[in-house]
Amino acid sequence: MPPLSEAFRISLNFSLKHAGIVSKKDYAPAAELADSISKRLQQHGITVSLGSVSNDLDVLIVLGGDGTLLHVADKAARYSIPVLGINMGNLGFLTERTEEEATAAVDELISGTVTIENRMMLKASLAGDGRTGKSRYALNEVVISKGTVDRVLKLPTRADEEYITTYKADGLIFSTPTGSTAYNLSAGGPLVYPGLASILVTPICPFLLSSRPVLLPANSRLRTNLEIEEHGKAHIIVDGQPIWEMTEKDTLEIEVAKHPLRLIISPHRDYFAILRNKLDWGVG
Repeated sequence: MPPLSEAFRISLNFSLKHAGIVSKKDYAPAAELADSISKRLQQHGITVSLGSVSNDLDVLIVLGGDGTLLHVADKAARYSIPVLGINMGNLGFLTERTEEEATAAVDELISGTVTIENRMMLKASLAGDGRTGKSRYALNEVVISKGTVDRVLKLPTRADEEYITTYKADGLIFSTPTGSTAYNLSAGGPLVYPGLASILVTPICPFLLSSRPVLLPANSRLRTNLEIEEHGKAHIIVDGQPIWEMTEKDTLEIEVAKHPLRLIISPHRDYFAILRNKLDWGVG
């Protein structure tokens, strides 16, 4: 994967026959908008599926905040389904279209021409005794947190065959460029342009102030394990969802996922304007 390629943002032409709609749970305005969009699509002869993600969808419409989109990102990426996010939450980095823009955005889908960004995702795998080799995709980040370990974690970490360091911290964040505005930023990591194919490693509350975030090439394969003197388990959290418990017998492997998330965006999207508006970045 090149550091930055024209394939990051492309114009996509497609025939829309089957659309999926996933909305924020227990939120009446999202349910009402889902009903309205569903009727509009059906008027154009388009089949609509509500509340599920299947590999026969031509497009997936997400109504909610970034958390709602993150919840379906794994399946959407694996099935190569373009995703349109309508923001009905708070921040809206990923679900960038507003509720007022929903009709125009849906009409773009019906027309069959959209602009997408191929957002790099991470593939996380945990190997060890009794593990079945399952993996998860992350759009934002994979986090190792302390869990039931009382002391600072010791996490010897390698990139391919090169030893990086043994992180001594409360945890470790492996982030995509998309996720650089999430937990990584709160932990003191840098902002990374979403088209820059790279993996960001950021320690959480490191024991040594000299332990800084590091940006690695996207073709790196990262491995880390847990060094502990007493029994305990760390937690592996993928895009905010606890997935696995990690012991000293396990190895976590991080690499770029085979499939990116195909995120439908406004053709006029301005990344730095979004940073200024959402984070007050550079404002002062």
